Amino acid sequence: MGLVRPVLIKRINNEILGLNTYLGLKIQAVPEKAGFPIEISIALKNAQARISKDEMGNEHVFTIIVSEEYPYERPRAKWMTPIFHPNIMMPRDGGFVCVRTLENWSFGSSLLSFVKGVEQLISDPNPMNPYGTDSCMEAARWYVENKPRFEVRVRYGGRDA
Repeated sequence: MGLVRPVLIKRINNEILGLNTYLGLKIQAVPEKAGFPIEISIALKNAQARISKDEMGNEHVFTIIVSEEYPYERPRAKWMTPIFHPNIMMPRDGGFVCVRTLENWSFGSSLLSFVKGVEQLISDPNPMNPYGTDSCMEAARWYVENKPRFEVRVRYGGRDA
């Protein structure tokens, strides 16, 4: 059993205020009589992420879905725009998002921690734990094969070592 409805709506609205501050937006408060699930659509702009092996995209849209059981039940996310990522399904495959920070979801977690987890996932994909869809498996292989590599040159006394 979740929170009493007025308490739940108040908590969600307080967390929306936190999102507004962090994102620099003006997401409207949820009305007292709003139906569930509550869906918050967020456009992530100026965030470089692959939309294919060869193409980067700057704008990505995802929806946070909050149920009546929130915060006991973590929110879900659905990706709405094309993305080439091992941990985010293409919209045609369901658009599900694997956010590492949600593995330890608790009553004290928030919508803001959820959004920060999505931001981190975009910048730091985990190819060792992909979803099982064809596109996610292909992205995982690509990220493993194209991970940053280092080359080092050392000089001693003006000479190559």
